[in-house]
Formats: sequence, structure tokens, C-alpha cells
Amino acid sequence: MQAGTRELGELLQNALDWAQEAGAVTLQHFGAVLDSDTKGDGTPVTVTDRAAETLLRERIGREYPHHGILGEEFGEANPGAAVRWIVDPIDGTRSFVRGIPIYGVLIGVEVEGAPSVGVAHFPALRDTVGAALGHGCLWNGRPTRVSRVQRLSDAAALTTDPIELLEGPVARGWETLVRECSLARTWGDCYGHSLVATGRAEIMIDPILHPWDAAPFVPILEEAGGRFTDLEGKARVDGGSGISTNGLLHDRILELLNGQ
Repeated sequence: MQAGTRELGELLQNALDWAQEAGAVTLQHFGAVLDSDTKGDGTPVTVTDRAAETLLRERIGREYPHHGILGEEFGEANPGAAVRWIVDPIDGTRSFVRGIPIYGVLIGVEVEGAPSVGVAHFPALRDTVGAALGHGCLWNGRPTRVSRVQRLSDAAALTTDPIELLEGPVARGWETLVRECSLARTWGDCYGHSLVATGRAEIMIDPILHPWDAAPFVPILEEAGGRFTDLEGKARVDGGSGISTNGLLHDRILELLNGQ
């Protein structure tokens, strides 16, 4: 399948609508004391995660029965399809269960393996970022761009969990980066990548990412004028890591993290 601009626009609009619906499901329980189970990778999951992903799968399956779906909670359906939806019903479940509002509903769409559409919706913040190739990046319905910061000394660097960085192979690079930047914060998970896309930060680093964590951010960052890659500098969602930048700082960040 070759998706033209019109087809990508339709996919984006549906992804925006369905992310809002799934977000409404999460808000039914947000702020309450929630029980959670622990998955095999040590991360929590709630009944709300499962309910929101079920809704997304139903919407996608009804509208696009021949498309594939990969979700965090229920795995893959229709593998090998030309178009694949990748969904994370609650990215940042640890924040969600504590009543912290920076969790998000993530939807990415690949066409022939290429990340082409992305939506990151933050229900508790009423905040949404979405993009499709050739359509630009929209923040709450308006065009948005990354910042034009060119010096690390003026940049804000974010991550989800500094322990993951300090105990991994990029520890020394992260320590150098923090010293050189003007601001370092743990506004993490998908929210950090969204902040970069909308010009509110310049760097977001996640040394460990699953495809459903990364799925929206190649099109979102590229259409906003920035870059999203793995630690090797490849624009992919299955590289196991993720770096969002305003583009101007990307190569320098890769050099620092890789000890160059």
C-alpha cells in the first residue's frame, strides 16, 4: 500500500479521535487509588490500561479490518499487514496510578514499515500532539515547531528515569550533558518527547523503549522540524531506545552519549 497525503490525513484524524476516546476511559479512574499487576518486565498494568487498549483495537478493527495492530497489553494482530497500528493505552502507568497527570495515550501508524502517523494525547492535561508525514505537526489543533536553540548551554534536557541512564552505557555522556545544559528534569515518558516537539524543551533521552513507547515520535518530531532516533542515530521505533531533539543539537547529543 502506498498512502498518499489524503490517506495519511484520514489516518491521523482517526488516530486523534480514538486517542481522545481512549483517554476518556483513563480519566474514569485517574486520581483514584488503583490496584495494579506487575508484568514480566516489572512494569505495572491496570484494568484501565486493558480497557483503553480494548477500545482502540475495536475502533481500528472496525474501520480497518485488514490493518495490523501491535499493542502493549494484547500483543500483535494480523502480522504482515501493509499498515500497522502501534498503540500504548497508558504510557507512564506509574504516573497514572499515582495521580500524576503526565501519562499519555500513544498511537503510531506504520505504512510499509515506515512510521507515518503519530499521536500523543495527555488526557489529564487536555493536551494533544499529532502529526502525519506531509501534514506538519499539530499541538491542540495548531501548527507547532521545535525550538531554535543551538547551544547546549541554553538547552533543557529531559529523561524518564536517571537511574536507567546512570547505570547504563551512556552514563558518562549523560553526566556531561547535564553539566552543559541549562536545565535537566525528569519530565519523562511520552511527555518529555512531546515537550521537545512543541518547543518547550530541546532534548529527551530514553535509553530503554519498546516500539509502543516510541511509535508516534518519528513523524511527530520530524514534522515539527526535529529528530527522533535510537541511540545509534537511526529513525526507527524498534531500536530499543529513543532520543528526541530539536534537530540542531541531535548530532552533538549522539556524540556525547556514545563517548565521542
